[in-house]
Amino acid sequence: MLNDLKLIGSVVPEVIPMLQQRYRILQAIYWMQPIGRRALAEHLSLTERTLRSETDFLRKIEFISTSKSGMRLTAVGEDIYNQLGSLMDQVLGMQQIELRLAEYLGIARCVIATGDSDKQNQVISRLGKLLYQLLADQLPDGENIIAVMGGTTMAQAAEQFENLETAKRHNLFVPARGGIGELMNVQANTVSAVMAMRTNGAYRAIYVPEQLSLNTYESLLQEPAIAEVLALMQGANCVIHSIGRALPMAARRKMSETDILLLKRKGAVAESFGYFFNEKGQIVYKSPRIGLKLSQLQDVPYVYAIAGGRSKAKAIAAYMKNAPKQTCLITDEAVASEILKGATL
Repeated sequence: MLNDLKLIGSVVPEVIPMLQQRYRILQAIYWMQPIGRRALAEHLSLTERTLRSETDFLRKIEFISTSKSGMRLTAVGEDIYNQLGSLMDQVLGMQQIELRLAEYLGIARCVIATGDSDKQNQVISRLGKLLYQLLADQLPDGENIIAVMGGTTMAQAAEQFENLETAKRHNLFVPARGGIGELMNVQANTVSAVMAMRTNGAYRAIYVPEQLSLNTYESLLQEPAIAEVLALMQGANCVIHSIGRALPMAARRKMSETDILLLKRKGAVAESFGYFFNEKGQIVYKSPRIGLKLSQLQDVPYVYAIAGGRSKAKAIAAYMKNAPKQTCLITDEAVASEILKGATL
């Protein structure tokens, strides 16, 4: 489709700039709705006259609605905006940034959404839609076991999923770690269950605490019900996880003050799979936990990491020094810009 658009643009040069501008307007309204015309014009650096002309057209074709509180996308407008997302990312040059970021991080692929998850919460939903589309396109026929980590980003991403089952493809979702003790909606058990229900797949749960003493950890590994789910985890052909900032993750998991001071002293900036990393990607702490280990990812053919927001850029870059080469990172342009700042390839 992109090639078709470029062909049309070569004949009617004004098409692509007009499409870009109208997409930016729809995107800004989506992020900030309801928003007035003057505030929107300032945000987009457009004259009010130009913006009035464009929004009048968008209202005429029922992509936006206006009220005393400001402009909003209609249901039709939001659907069009979502459908345009992947195409416009390419038109706006995002594809080249994706290739550059993947090469810089040393992983198979990056998929980048416009925006900053820290500032526009809707960007996380966009990341979830991108993740879902990758799964729909890439998961093979047959029986898939999909191991899923928890977290706030993962929970929001799960809400964007739709059917993944086909006559030839069946999916079993399992948590990739224990998680009792966290908020229910962000536990790996809950996220994997939501993904399974929204995709019409199956799921299995594991009910163990996230943080364990070494003795308890060794004992629980012998429990048949836990061993069964662990075997499913370790047989997964797909893993979906996020990447957290070290200290917020330590606080969320109710780690002791002694351990948090240790993380600070060792310069921990990132956490994933129970491992804490410094900026160089070195593991500075590992908590005993039931779940997948980082080393077990090497033989998993489909690994998806989803994380966004400029504040996570340092954490993402640190973790990626340990990520398996087949990893696909789904992130936003704020992260890409921060990581690639000053980078030369």
